This record gives sequence, C-alpha cells and structure tokens, in this order.
Amino acid sequence: MYSAHSAVKGREEPVMEHLARTAQLAKEFASGFAPFEAEIAGYGHDIAKYGELFQRRLHGEASGIDHWSLGAWILLQHYKETGLAAALAIQGHHIGLQSGRNIDSLRPDVLAACHPLKLVLSEPDPSVLEKRYIADGGVFPSPPPGVSSRFLRDVQSQHNLAAMLDVRMLFSALVDADFIATEAHFNRSEDGTYKYRPPGRTLAVDQALARLDSHLAEIRAKSKADPAVRALREDLQRTCMEAADRPPGLYTLTAPTGSGKTIAMLIFALRHALRHGLRRIIVVLPFLSIIEQTAAVYRSIFGEDDLHPYVLEDHSLAEVETCAKGPDESRARLLAEDWDAPVIITTSVRFCESLFANRPSACRKLHNIAGSVVLWDEVQTLPAHLAVPTLAALSHLKEAFGCSVVLSTATQPAFGSLSAHVSRHAPAGWEAQEIVPPELGLFRRVQRVRVHWPGEGLRTTTLEEVAEKMAHCPQALAIVNVKRHSRKLYKLLAERVEKKGLYHLSTDMCPAHRTDVLSEVRSRLEAGLECRLVSTQCVEAGVDIDFPVVFRAWGPLEALAQAAGRCNREGHLAEGEFHVFLPPIDQEAYPDQTYSAAASEVRKLALERGGTLDLQDPALFLDYYREFYDLANVVNEDKGLFEFIKTCNFAEVAERYHLIDNPTINVLVPYGRRIDEYRELRQIGLNQGLSRDWVHRARRLAVSLYRSAEGRSTGDDWLEPVKYRGDETGWYVYLDDRDYSEELGLIIPDVPRVLGA
Repeated sequence: MYSAHSAVKGREEPVMEHLARTAQLAKEFASGFAPFEAEIAGYGHDIAKYGELFQRRLHGEASGIDHWSLGAWILLQHYKETGLAAALAIQGHHIGLQSGRNIDSLRPDVLAACHPLKLVLSEPDPSVLEKRYIADGGVFPSPPPGVSSRFLRDVQSQHNLAAMLDVRMLFSALVDADFIATEAHFNRSEDGTYKYRPPGRTLAVDQALARLDSHLAEIRAKSKADPAVRALREDLQRTCMEAADRPPGLYTLTAPTGSGKTIAMLIFALRHALRHGLRRIIVVLPFLSIIEQTAAVYRSIFGEDDLHPYVLEDHSLAEVETCAKGPDESRARLLAEDWDAPVIITTSVRFCESLFANRPSACRKLHNIAGSVVLWDEVQTLPAHLAVPTLAALSHLKEAFGCSVVLSTATQPAFGSLSAHVSRHAPAGWEAQEIVPPELGLFRRVQRVRVHWPGEGLRTTTLEEVAEKMAHCPQALAIVNVKRHSRKLYKLLAERVEKKGLYHLSTDMCPAHRTDVLSEVRSRLEAGLECRLVSTQCVEAGVDIDFPVVFRAWGPLEALAQAAGRCNREGHLAEGEFHVFLPPIDQEAYPDQTYSAAASEVRKLALERGGTLDLQDPALFLDYYREFYDLANVVNEDKGLFEFIKTCNFAEVAERYHLIDNPTINVLVPYGRRIDEYRELRQIGLNQGLSRDWVHRARRLAVSLYRSAEGRSTGDDWLEPVKYRGDETGWYVYLDDRDYSEELGLIIPDVPRVLGA
C-alpha cells in the first residue's frame, strides 16, 4: 500500500483514498465554474506520492522531496491544453502558482537535472507513477460533452488577467479540498473514521431580512436626526430594495455622506441574494476602524456566535488574534481560512491582494467568492495605479463566477472612462449600473452647508489664521493632511482657548484613546458646550460626528467632500459652515505623491471655475477623476505589474500588486487612562509571548507604525518585539511611557532616549 500521510490512531491513509476524497471536494467547490478541471486536479495533485522516495520520507528516511511536479506533468500528457489550468494548480499547491508560460519547467528531465528548489523528484520516471496509480484504481476522467476550459478561451483571446484569475479560482478549490481532506485524516475520531470540520452557516436570507427589518424599526424609533435626513435615508433604502431585483452585475451606489449607505447596501445584498440565489455577502472596507464599526452594526442585527459566526471578520489583526490561540485552533480561524460564513467583512487590502496572490494560504478562500454579493464601500480609496487591473478582476468575477459587485461612495470615481483599458484584460470591460436614479436628488437634498472657498486666485491661509478663526467658533472641527500639522494647529489653538473642550485626533493615538476623545466630543456637542477638534483624515471616513463649523486643508476632491459630511451632518441647523483653506507653500504638505497629485488637480479645477467648486455635483467628480487618471497615468501598461500579467507570471504579479507599499507594525502604547492595563499587557507580552487573549486586549491600545520606523531605534531603546513560539509576530511594545501624550498620542523623539535616563 502507498500512503499519502503518516498514520493517525493506527490508520494510514492510502494515496488513492486521499486523491479520491480531494477530487470529490474540489469538484464540489468548483461546481459553479470548473468542476471537471477541479476533479482532475484533485486526482492528479498527489500522484507523485506513489514514488518510493516519498514513501521513505513518510518514515523519516528521506527529505527534500518534490511530490507535486510530476502529477502536473502526467495530467498535461493526458489532457494536453485542456489540462493546463489543472496542471498549474497542481504545480503550485505547495509552492505557490508559478508561470503559465513556462510549462517546460515541469519536464521530468529538466527537474531532475536542475530543480529550482534543489529538491529531488519522488520518482524520476512519471510512467512508473502512472502505472501504480492505475493499478491502485486511479482513473483519468473524460471531459463531459461540450465542456471547455475558460482559461484556454481567455488565454487565446489574450485576456491574460482574466485567465490568471481562472487559474487562481481553480487553484483555490484544489487547495481548500486538499487542506480539508488532509485535516480530516489527522483529526480522525477514536474509531479511526475521518473527522471533517463542520461547515459554516448558510445565508438564511428570510431570517436575515426579518432581523434587519426589526433593526430598522428600532433605529427609526430612536433616531434624533432631522426629518429631512430620515426621509433621505429611507428613500435610499427603498431604492436599494427595488434595485435588488435587477440581474447580477456590476453596480455603483453613489450617495452622500450621512445617507446611511452601510444599511442600504445590506438591504440590496440580502434581497439580491434572495432573488438570484446568491450564497454569501462580502463587505470590503478600506480601514480597520470602519470594519470594527460595521462588524458591530451587523452583529447587532444578526447576533454573535463565536462557534458558528454569521458575521466573520478577516483582516490582519483578526488573523493574528485567531492564530495566537495556540494548539486549540479557534473555530473562527478555520472559517476565515476559506471564508466559510454567510457574511464576510474584510479589508480592501485582503480582498484585492488575494485576487492577485499566488500562495495557497492567500488563494484558498477565492472559490467561496463565486456566487457572492461583493459590497465595496469607500471605493474612492482604491489607488489610481491599480484601478485598471482591479476593475478587470471584479469584472471577471461577475462575468465568469456569478458575482454581483457594488462599488459605493459619496464621491464615485469615473471608472466607466477606463472601460476600454479594462476590456484588454477582462472580456466584459467595465460597464456598471448606478443604483440611485438622478431624480431622487440625494445630493441636492443634503445641501446642508455653505462652502467657503479661497476665492478667485486661491488666496492662502496659514495655520495661525485658522487657529484664530477657530478660537472665535465655540464648536469647530479642523482637518489637515499630515500629523505634524495637526499637532501644530492644536498647539496654536491651545495658546488661544482653554484646553478644556480642545481635542486632537490622529492615528498616533490608539483606538481606546480615539474612542475616548470622540465620546467626549460628542457629549460636549450635544450639550452645547465649547468643543474644538483638530484631526487628520482619520475622522473623514466612517466616523459619525457632527460639527456646525468645519475647516478643511486643501486636498483631493473626495477628501473635501468627506470632510463636508462632518458639517451639519444630522441637519439640525439651517446651514453649516464649511471652510476650505489653502495653506501657503511653506505649510502645504500631503501624505504621499498620489495625494499631492490629486490635490493639484483640484486646484486646477478650482482655478478654471473661478475659485469655487460644487461638492454636491456628481458630474464634477467624473471630470475630476478623468483628469486625475490621466495625470496619474493609470493606463500605462509598459512595465511592472502589467508586464508580468502579459506573461502569466503568478509569482511576480503577486509580488507587485500591493494596495499599501509600506508595511506596518502593531505597537502596544502606554495610553495614560489605561496605563495599568498597558503595564499588565507589556509584562505578559514580553515574558509569555503572544496569545489570543493578549491580542484581543492589545488591539485597543495599539498604534500602527511603518516598518521603517524600527530603524529609528538604537538597540532596544523604545521597541521590544512580542514573539509567538519564537517567531516574529509584527507586534511590539513601546517601552518609554514618557513618549505617549494624553493630548497628541505617541510622539517618538528624533533621538530616542535611553530608558530610565
């Protein structure tokens, strides 16, 4: 007998048994898009385990064995081009997807002579493996009549990005099937039978809609918003309800800030799923802070169950939290591996980068995107240089995998202008339908602010002048572009007004600190007390706050519109006051080059229109984005990412597709109001290492720093890593509590002090 895995509870697993179980699962997972290719991939993925060297490896007598490449080669010999996608999936199911244009790398003689990973083939002669497979009852299923490979069609039409996504989805079905089948062997019951993980919950739409209706009734009963605002939100909900009957497709939802898009999108998704038999809702959000708020809202609607979650979060912090539990792997972690839950809430980073990934762990979830409703909120945050490939991937999800995609924002990008470029990579191009009809007039109905622009010629305003104006406003918010300006403006205000009622907000402050500040700000605003807040852009998306007067430093058009949404948000005033100010050159700064380019485009538009712009005019945003895309040269396909898409190089594409270029680390900080908890977590983290409970508590006391910040340390003066079983975790402890300000958050000195000095 040839074994696939080592014995568990006295039971070995025959190779044929593992292949058959994997093939059946893979066929089931890919039933909606490539069942035949998934089935043959399942049968072929571990054929090379019939090699003598692999059998010796199971008994600890050999190492460094390649047991996957020859399975891919054998499939190619049997199915030729029809088996190419399955062969690529087999080749990558341990090492990651490689290249779709370098099939010669699978040849046995090439691998035997010079293996790229310096491994040894489990058996040099593939015919020996094939004979053993057939003798063991193995088969090579014949393609069903009329079945053809979508991958081949997309390659032949030179839609390589779509072709690569075809392979990734097939790869996902194979990898998930292999993991689950293997897991069932190693989790055998006491009597030796296979023990499969229980499946996640299904999207019981009728029950979900009943819970949502109850939630909405409760909101209406408690709402303190102006009647006009409530009417606008109900109109948007009704529109989304009616639009849900439309066919599966690509949609945009363009609605002003404060109109209740989060709930309206959920109404659309649930009713759309009910109408068309879709099986999952995937919510994509740009920031962890918005994810926490959205997850809390959805859990309040659907309930919370750690063992059988209805709403499942999948992002960097959630991953660390569940991984850190230790040997007793958490149920949520298992479900997050392949997104086996009715509602998934994830980051745009996790969602998009998975669509361009090549590693098994990152791709494993992809097959469960098929047949889903994808809701992407705040889509204006998609980096311009990644717009074309990302839209092409979303288009292909709709066209080939039965998804409906909704892109929502108050400032809808002009993605339609990129359709011709998208169609080079995905057959359907980008043709999205707007859910909200123009006659609903949402933006006209929320004109609750008077916007003050710098005027013709764009007169500049210094931070000192802004501070002076804010000092004369009992309640005012100022939003600037960079953290050093927020600190400066706060200090200028502190010289002019009492500190009581003066607040600062930025990502230098941990979530617990920001929550405390926002709670105090809201209380003072509701009580009519003096309240002035200086913030970075972190207050613009997903933060429900309402000031009568708002000042916003010059920036991208979508940022200005988001800031205006924090002015007279609930409509309690006849008109709020929104001031856009342009700092002089020596005080002008932006987070990065793309942000600066977008701000420059706004300046150009303003100069062309006499110094003023209408932030409630969707047509303005279309003009702005079209010009900005030209400025950012987003359709340049001469090099980089597109070069490797053209050659179907999975590894290089995964290396180059990143929404965030500069990775971050998580740092536990000594926030004064929680200093005792910080000290306890510091001691546990540094002495005992990472645990699920530790991460759960530490999230509220953590800030993110660019990984390059580590280079500012001299030795261990200010950062100490938290480890898990000896491995780096991306978590650190900030050691010097003198550097955390109750007003401004973490301020790292230019030259770190020696501890205790």
